[in-house]
Amino acid sequence: MLIIGIAGGSGSGKTTVVKKITGYFSNCDVAVISQDSYYKDLSYLSFQERKKMNFDHPSAIEFSLLEEHLKQLKSGKAIEMPEYSYVTSTRSSTTITIAPSKVVILEGILIYTYKVIRDLLDIRIFVDADPDDRLMRIIRRDVNQRGRSYDQALKHYERFVKPMHQQFIEPNKRYADIIVPQGGENRVAIDLIVSRIKHILSE
Repeated sequence: MLIIGIAGGSGSGKTTVVKKITGYFSNCDVAVISQDSYYKDLSYLSFQERKKMNFDHPSAIEFSLLEEHLKQLKSGKAIEMPEYSYVTSTRSSTTITIAPSKVVILEGILIYTYKVIRDLLDIRIFVDADPDDRLMRIIRRDVNQRGRSYDQALKHYERFVKPMHQQFIEPNKRYADIIVPQGGENRVAIDLIVSRIKHILSE
């Protein structure tokens, strides 16, 4: 099993890179795990209290469960990946079954902040993007998908996203084996990554 990490700042284009890579393989060959599915369940807090939480800090992620699940997949066992709602900031009562695959892609902004997770990865990729481009994507996503107004999205970026990016995400770029500028638009980088995966799988 090949486990690939794809990290990068919020709005950098990680999801697009994942889609471009997985498009070259069949569903049975590649499984995708999102770090966001492992946000800690905050259902014990009121809705207003949940909205004040910092979801861009490593403490927001249940890394111990993510670690356990990656190790289970590596040992050939299926996992039940949590489902998480960005709107309510709670976990769903349902889960998603992920079966062991030839390639597992773990995607998320904070996955390189946890050493045990980093050490489980065979290839570490960092998706880089201009801060202004990331900001535009974040605001568009927060307004269209996460129920925030324009002003709320901008304040959230200023209070949490930008400082956490500078403290936790950008410094961890040094752990990457491959840095992909321009995200999913970088066809050369995508082709090189896909070729590398195919080469490893054929060995």
